[in-house]
Amino acid sequence: MLNTIGRPIVNRVAISHIARINPSLPLLRRINHRRHSLSAVQIRMSSSQSQTIEHIVLFNVKPTAESTQLAAMVNGLNSLRSLPMLLHISAGKLLRNRSSSFNFTHILHSRYRTKEDLASYSAHDAHLSVVRTSVLPICDDIMAVDWVAENLQGPAEVKPGSAMRVQFVKLKEGLGDTEKGKVLGVIGGLKDKFDGIDQLSFGENFSLARAKGFSLASIGIFAGVNELDALEGNVQINEEKDKVRDYIDSLIVVDYVVPSSQSASL
Repeated sequence: MLNTIGRPIVNRVAISHIARINPSLPLLRRINHRRHSLSAVQIRMSSSQSQTIEHIVLFNVKPTAESTQLAAMVNGLNSLRSLPMLLHISAGKLLRNRSSSFNFTHILHSRYRTKEDLASYSAHDAHLSVVRTSVLPICDDIMAVDWVAENLQGPAEVKPGSAMRVQFVKLKEGLGDTEKGKVLGVIGGLKDKFDGIDQLSFGENFSLARAKGFSLASIGIFAGVNELDALEGNVQINEEKDKVRDYIDSLIVVDYVVPSSQSASL
């Protein structure tokens, strides 16, 4: 069980999420995009920072989608790495979907320094073009979750070949901050219980409009698939999960291996 927290995002982020559904809204054209003086390469050299914005999108691609359409979607999303506000981006096919209630097939993971950077990315013409022309025509369902990872240790850019466990948590109705804090506390303590986790990011979703009621999220990053699979048999991890199982209504759990930029999985 691996999974994060934030505050309500500024209005233009909410607008930018609407843009992914209807990118032709004229209001979006009046958003001023903030530009950085740092190059994309300089930004990605940062090895550790006090705050990182996590952005995860899950896609359910139609079974009728052609290979050329899949390639256009995945390659188009990965091409956005040239945008200066990005710390990291990777998109491709899931290794495993462990959630029987949802049929997600692909994932996008990206990181930013600030919520404003995420808003600029979401409203950027290049991003809107990829969503409009390559994503929406071949996807039955799309889900997005954003959170603030405090004091994330390690590089912002995830190395190719790394395996990721992404988890979204929907809490039972009527629970308060105490129960939410206990769930986050268990998630945050998992790295100390299992040495195989290279990096752990978790927090509370601050973009609820397209999250299907899932309010907590996490990413566990491992050196590879073998290290990820070793998580399943860890007794301490399972004992920690049991402490908060009664607070949880449902989970989405997916696994993903970060491909090289030259061979993104379709």
